[in-house]
Amino acid sequence: MSSTYRLQGPARCLGRLPLPGGLAALAFVALWQVLALCLGPDALSGPVPAVQRLIEILGGARYRPDLVATAEGFTMALAISWIAGLAGAAWLGMRHLAGDVAEPLLVSFYAIPKVTLYPVVLLICGLGLPAKVTFGVMHGIVPVILIGMAAIRNLKPVYVRTARAMQLSRLNTFFHVLLPAVLPQFITGMRIGFSLTLLGTLIGEMFGGGRGLGYMLIRAINLADNDTIMAIALLLLVFAVTANGVLGYLARRLAGD
Repeated sequence: MSSTYRLQGPARCLGRLPLPGGLAALAFVALWQVLALCLGPDALSGPVPAVQRLIEILGGARYRPDLVATAEGFTMALAISWIAGLAGAAWLGMRHLAGDVAEPLLVSFYAIPKVTLYPVVLLICGLGLPAKVTFGVMHGIVPVILIGMAAIRNLKPVYVRTARAMQLSRLNTFFHVLLPAVLPQFITGMRIGFSLTLLGTLIGEMFGGGRGLGYMLIRAINLADNDTIMAIALLLLVFAVTANGVLGYLARRLAGD
């Protein structure tokens, strides 16, 4: 019995370890190192130089304005994408005629490469933070609306009938009946909106920003500074994976998994 307990103890510990994620990270680093050795430092910087450069960027006062600029623009764009997107999803999802009219327009807009619209954004907003935020919102808000609207429209009719039987207003129906039922799907839309808003913010900095990680990235590309390119890519990868992991965990908890 004691030997069985000794075997089960390590098994429980191993079961708690995030082995799939850890193995995937190790495989990614190993593949990165192999490609860096095969292609050479002039084509691809290896993990060690990239991490060293990333530490320099994060710790240097010289790069702090760029980090702050990206954080500020992304936070504003994400807040607008999430709040306006969820509000639009709720409004369109509870009004079938408006949703039927808006859905093909939103899908068509989502399919347009947003880079083609950037000159229009620059003419309206000018260079700087407003254009960057606008470009981030253009990327992130549409999937939040579409996924949230679909979640509301695919709810079982019993939810709406129950709300009507209780004589709830539209606002109370949304907050007390619909929102708890569709919250996991809303968070899924927020995850996708998060990634696309980050992408849009960076692209905005690359095309028309004087500060930010996107500006640093395009400058490093022009200078063939592979260490900086891979350091910024690594920073964005870690940030996006971590944030999506947290949102995914919340979605699973709310869904009862």
